[in-house]
Formats: sequence, C-alpha cells, structure tokens
Amino acid sequence: MDLRIFTEPQQGASYDTLLRVARTTEELGAFSAFFRSDHYLRMGDVSGLPGPTDAWITLAGLARETSTIRLGTLMTAATFRLPGVLAIQVAQVDAMSGGRVEFGLGAGWYAQEHTAYGIPFPKEKFGRLEEQLEIITGLWGTGPGETFDFEGEYYRLSESPALPKPAQAKIPVLVGGTGPTRTPALAARFADEFNLPFVAVEDTAAQFGRVREAVEKAGRKADELVYSNALVVCVGRDDAEVARRAAAIGREVGELKANGLAGTPDEVVEKIGRYAAAGSQRMYLQVLDLDDLDHLELIASRVAPQLG
Repeated sequence: MDLRIFTEPQQGASYDTLLRVARTTEELGAFSAFFRSDHYLRMGDVSGLPGPTDAWITLAGLARETSTIRLGTLMTAATFRLPGVLAIQVAQVDAMSGGRVEFGLGAGWYAQEHTAYGIPFPKEKFGRLEEQLEIITGLWGTGPGETFDFEGEYYRLSESPALPKPAQAKIPVLVGGTGPTRTPALAARFADEFNLPFVAVEDTAAQFGRVREAVEKAGRKADELVYSNALVVCVGRDDAEVARRAAAIGREVGELKANGLAGTPDEVVEKIGRYAAAGSQRMYLQVLDLDDLDHLELIASRVAPQLG
C-alpha cells in the first residue's frame, strides 16, 4: 500500500506551514507524495486564518523546495481556471519539480467559495470537466511543431502551439468520484489513477468494479489504472492520544473510526487492509492538524512498516 499525505489548507494554513509538512513528508521516507486540496473558502467551524493559499502557486513553491516526493491536487477545481491556462501552469510546475507532478481534476462543487471570490459557478459542470480533460491532455500530447485545435460546447481553441510541455513524458491524471456511470466512463478515457474520497470499504469495492468494467469496455486493461482512496487519519499510540488528536480537529473518535482511519497503529493497519482487499492500492491520508508533525512521524514509524 502506497501512503501519501493529503492536506486541506483552506481550513487554516500558511505557505510556511505547508512547506514544513511537505519537508517532513519527504524526510520521513514513508510517504510517496504531498497533495493538497484546491479550495478558497474554509468549511465548518474553523477560522481559516490566515486565509486561502492557491493550490498551484503552493505546488510551484514546493517544487523548488523538495526533491523526491510527488506533488499534486485532490482535486483541482475545473471551475477555477481556463483549461489552456491550467495546462500551462501544471506543465510549468512539473518542469520546476523535475517531473514530479500528478494532476487531479474535478468538476468543482463548493458554490459558496465561488460567490465569495467572484468566480462563475456554471450549472453544466460535468460537461466542462470532460472538455477540460480533453483539452489539457490534448495540449500536453500534441507533438513538437504541431498545433492543437478543439471545438467543444464550452471551449474553443484554434492553432494553439500547445506549449510548454511538461518535464514528464506523461503527467499522471487523476479522476475520482462516486457517480455510477459518467464518472467511470470519464476515468476510462483520461485517468491514470481513479480516486475515491471518504467512501466506505463496501462502496469502494463496488465503484472500483464499475470503473474497471468501464476501462475494459474502452479497450484498456483495467490494471493500467491505480485505484486509490482518500480518508481522514487520526492515529495515536493509545486511546488517550487518539482522543487528543480527534479533539484537536473537532471530531469524535467513534465517528472517525467509522468513517476514516482512526485508532492505534494496529487498528489503522487493519482498516487499511480492508481497503486493500477491496482493490485499493494507494491511500491519501487526510491530515487536518498541520502543526502536529509528530502525527506524521508516528504513522511513518508504526503504520507504514506494517503495510510493506
């Protein structure tokens, strides 16, 4: 099982905080990547101070201040950026990192943050997401000296030089979600990885099955994709430490154990094992207290070694 750290900076984190977490993620050697969400407004009963940080500006900075870990988003909101501009941004960050970027793209869903910052929130979000994926992957895949054209319902590109190119031959594309039909079909067309956020083991197995079927129907091998989950994490050496960490993020231990990865290291390893049996190969650990670096060290020393 591949473990990755996943952060939610809109809940309250400066760039310096994110840098400390990313460097710790790298130095511990147990995690393959640092990922972050793409939001501009806090959620729930938190201050959100000092305010939001932009996902791709953050990753650009981290690209220059880390050297080995992969960097990416769960998920970049398609509503925030035009696809041509986003393709340039991601390719540039990939070059800045020496080819360590992974690109998750989602439709966008949080209407209030769009209102708060004057960002249009269209009704036809899924169709726009599909066109954005086609444009961005098309721009990156256009050969040297060739141009890219696209005529869609929402976007039109004419004689684009399709530059710059990423450092990687192909940036891994992540698609995710629980939709039973359109989401698996979208993953089958564009994804290198399919991610399920905050979903139970039973639902994970069912959705992975639908995606694998759609991938095969599209003429690809189902095993070409990586299948992953994202879950909140709260690990403690004993019950008291678990309770302390749960309280620090405003959650109840019982709820975290039911809906996330919470408990002692052995309990969390057992729960991850159930996801592995359902087909999960990679786990994004949603870390909500970004000042608790000892939490990462505990996971690295007591959870990761048991997962092989």
